[in-house]
Amino acid sequence: MFTVCVFLSVLCLTASCQSISDSQRLFSIAVSRVQHLHLLAQRLFSDFESSLQTEEQRQLNKIFLQDFCNSDYIISPIDKHETQRSSVLKLLSISYRLVDSWEYPSRALAPGSAPRNQISPKLSELKTGILLLIGANQDGAELFPDSSAFQLAPYGNYYQSLGGDESMRRTYELLACFKKDMHKVETYLTVAKCRLSPEANCTL
Repeated sequence: MFTVCVFLSVLCLTASCQSISDSQRLFSIAVSRVQHLHLLAQRLFSDFESSLQTEEQRQLNKIFLQDFCNSDYIISPIDKHETQRSSVLKLLSISYRLVDSWEYPSRALAPGSAPRNQISPKLSELKTGILLLIGANQDGAELFPDSSAFQLAPYGNYYQSLGGDESMRRTYELLACFKKDMHKVETYLTVAKCRLSPEANCTL
C-alpha cells in the first residue's frame, strides 16, 4: 500500500511538473511576442517623432501628458509594488484586455511600411496565447462573464476626416498609447512568468 501511494505521488508530481513546463513554454512564447511588439511600437513612435519639427514635438508631448489613452479605462496596477502583489490570473486578465483593446485601433497602424503590417496579426497571436494561459490558470473560473463589457470605443474621432494638425495629434496619441500599453503587457507577462519559478527574483 505504501509503495502504491509513493507511486501515485510521483505520478502526480510528474504531471504537475509537466503542467508547469507547458505553462513556462507558453509564457516564454507570449513574452517573446510582446517584446517584439513593444520594440516595434518604440520604433514606430521614434520614427514619427523624428519626422516632426522640434516645436511640434514639444507641443504634442505637452498635449499627450494632459490627455489619456483609451485603455486607461482598464483597471490595472498603479505601480510596480501593486504589480508584484497581483496574482498571475489578474496579470493575465489585464494583459488580455489591453491587447484586445487594440484589435480595432491597430488597423490604423497597419497601412504603410512592412513593420506596421505585422501589428494586427501579431496582436491576434498574442491574444490567443494569453487566452490559453488564462485557461491553464483559472481552474474553471469564469473570468470573462460578459466579454461585451470590455469592448472599448475607438480612439475618439481618429477615423474621421481630420485636418492636418489634428491628424498629426491623433497619430502621435495612437503611437504613444500603443507603446505605453505594450510596455504594460510586457511587464505583466514577465512578472507572471517569473511566478512559475519560486526560486526566481521577480523584483521589477
